Amino acid sequence: TPYCVFRVRRDHLIEDALTQVMHHARDLKKPLKVVFEGEAGIDQGGLQKEFFQLVVREIFDPKYGMFTAEETRLFWFNPDTLELDGEYKLIGAILGLAIYNGVILDVHLPLVAYKKLLGRPVTARDVEGLSPMLARSLQQVLTLPDASVLEQTFSVEREVFGVVRTHELKPGGAEILVTNDNRAEYVQLYVKHLLEDSVSRQFAAFKAGFDLVVGHLIKIFRAEEMELLICGSRKLDFAALEKNAQYDGGYGPADPVIRNFWSVVHEMAPDQQKRLLCFVTGSDRAPIGGLGTLPFIIARTGDTDKLPTSHTCFNVLLLPAYPDREKLRQSLLVAISNAEGFGLM
Repeated sequence: TPYCVFRVRRDHLIEDALTQVMHHARDLKKPLKVVFEGEAGIDQGGLQKEFFQLVVREIFDPKYGMFTAEETRLFWFNPDTLELDGEYKLIGAILGLAIYNGVILDVHLPLVAYKKLLGRPVTARDVEGLSPMLARSLQQVLTLPDASVLEQTFSVEREVFGVVRTHELKPGGAEILVTNDNRAEYVQLYVKHLLEDSVSRQFAAFKAGFDLVVGHLIKIFRAEEMELLICGSRKLDFAALEKNAQYDGGYGPADPVIRNFWSVVHEMAPDQQKRLLCFVTGSDRAPIGGLGTLPFIIARTGDTDKLPTSHTCFNVLLLPAYPDREKLRQSLLVAISNAEGFGLM
């Protein structure tokens, strides 16, 4: 078969997805099609996209415990997770599959995760992607006239399930005070512990899953380019999106409702525009070619007393024919402000 076909159950999604990744290890570079067991329907891209969205949403849910939400609202590997390596291997494979299938993922990892996938060394500057506050603290250690006034030792304390644990950054580190003479070593060991040693098991499984799909082909990219491939671009040109938009259900570009819609969109604050994009497509970023290459469909739907809804799997906005611009604006803003993650009908 020219396709890699995953068969999964919605109520056992992560378990089945992992099984399918391992079962189809040799076929992962083929175009992916997804079948949800017990459901009719041929995957024309919508089911595949829904599969990616559901897996990512579940695995990055803080309740799952695999990743922690950081100060920058990005996610990092939970050093104290109780999850097995399989789930990390799965999310690595999902990132690889997204590259091969041209799917943008709503994944919020810091740039250092992509550097590590490429085998690039980490530095103290990479800490800023997780915690600017911590990065400033480490810089302070390096620049204070007298580092010993911090009374910091070569150790790190972290609360794990209500118990404070101390990790020594070097043998006997809890008894070694940081001074001007050794502070560069302290920062280097701290960064190594934070970004490498404390999450080595989790990241090794994540990278193994990624390499299962992509292998060494990805080495030609820089970390920024890999992030762009997987997560899309932050540059959002809504004029290009309007020019490329398609219409259904009786709407057309000259319809007063559609003119009101784009008028409202172009007046939105950037954060609201990102919410709208996420509401309709499941991601607040643009493909590599920009929003002008993104399929975006506005379809007419019935009741003007209801809010707009969407099918994120097909990038379809279901927009009632509101009688005036203000009613449309208020309804749209309420819809995108209350939708968390996925706008689904």
